Amino acid sequence: MADYQVKVIAVKKVTHNVHAFTIEKPEGFTYTPGQATDLSILKENWEKEKRPFTFTSLPASDTLEFTIKSYTDHDGVTNQLTQIKPGDSFEISDSWGAIAYQGEGIFLAGGAGITPFIAILRDLYAQNKVGGNKLYFSNKTVSDIILKEEFEKMLGSQFFNLISSEQAEGFYHGKINKEFLQTQISDFSQPFYVCGPDAFTSSILSALEELGAKAETLVFEK
Repeated sequence: MADYQVKVIAVKKVTHNVHAFTIEKPEGFTYTPGQATDLSILKENWEKEKRPFTFTSLPASDTLEFTIKSYTDHDGVTNQLTQIKPGDSFEISDSWGAIAYQGEGIFLAGGAGITPFIAILRDLYAQNKVGGNKLYFSNKTVSDIILKEEFEKMLGSQFFNLISSEQAEGFYHGKINKEFLQTQISDFSQPFYVCGPDAFTSSILSALEELGAKAETLVFEK
């Protein structure tokens, strides 16, 4: 797998702890919406600290974009990313990943697990092919919702937010679980796209299988 050194072009705040990083796109670099790369920060003591991040730009774009949540409770890569400025450099690998669009279905995201779905839904919206796709997005608070306005624009009434740590008017209160899925979904033969923390993904996949979803319809990072 090849590695590429690229400069940061722009950094934009998305939420209180999420930033979008626009970087150079190596010549001939390709990926499909939903795929990721291994990224490291090219600064002393961090060059070998590679972490997986999903492309949130469209493949046809002249630049690459990542939308990344920073965890500042420990000094890891995402905390270091809060200090990145235009002109700094990253190293990225060739693209990889098992999350790819398989047709109209249900997207289930927990927190920063939304990132593979950003490029997929942006790509569908650009082609006017959003169709009947629905997105259920679980977060702790309303302020944690990544790209809320953009998802509302792309999906309209097919975008559902669940908030678990506060009561917020106009939002579902609680988490995505078997009981919630039973009340919302009648067709378990369609594709299901699942991404979030490991515990979230594992519990959702188990619930879907118990509700009749077949393994071949479940799209997630294995």
